[in-house]
Amino acid sequence: MEKIVINAEKRDVVGKKVRKLRREGKAPAVIYGSDLGSLPITLDMRETTNTLNKVSSSAILTINVEGTEYAALVREIQQDYLKNTLIHVDFLAVSMKEKLRTDVSISLVGDAPVLEEFSAIVMSGVDVIEVECFPQDLPGVIEVDISSLTELGQAIYVKDIPAIADVDFLTDPEELVAVASAIKEEVVEEEELEEGEMLEEGKEGVEPEVIEHGKSEEDSESE
Repeated sequence: MEKIVINAEKRDVVGKKVRKLRREGKAPAVIYGSDLGSLPITLDMRETTNTLNKVSSSAILTINVEGTEYAALVREIQQDYLKNTLIHVDFLAVSMKEKLRTDVSISLVGDAPVLEEFSAIVMSGVDVIEVECFPQDLPGVIEVDISSLTELGQAIYVKDIPAIADVDFLTDPEELVAVASAIKEEVVEEEELEEGEMLEEGKEGVEPEVIEHGKSEEDSESE
């Protein structure tokens, strides 16, 4: 497992005073855990932003606080998307000797033959799987191969995902991951009678009717 390090310093500044830290290019954060309690820290905003943009949400990070290292997961990121700056980051300290439960993102990979054969689309279901394992065995992402989708209506469920060594799936095995669906197009056919044209019913005084040929069909995409 690649060691990803984020350097940090202990933080005494709290409350509204942290605004000054952000102006100095630093981001306030906290590491918490059952044995650690809560440890306020300060991060370099640019370095941390670059690192977090490159890792998955289930990546185990090493937070180096003035020489003391903590293995941790990112639990929450508060970000100013207009300024593209970090507001605050929460890290959960983990023990490498204890199993943990967390969500791992799903990534659909491969080419599904049904896409070209039937002009279909692949609809996704759940996008994360809850797992239990030791931190060092935690996958960064769970790849699901969709090349087995050859017919419309075929689906992949959590139970179909190959097992990963030393990782237990906790998500319901019957949860849908992906399904091949037909592309539905709304077809509307209208035929207007020419102005002044009337349908004669063989009797005088019968009011004219407008005949519609081909009523609108509206089909919604099925998942």
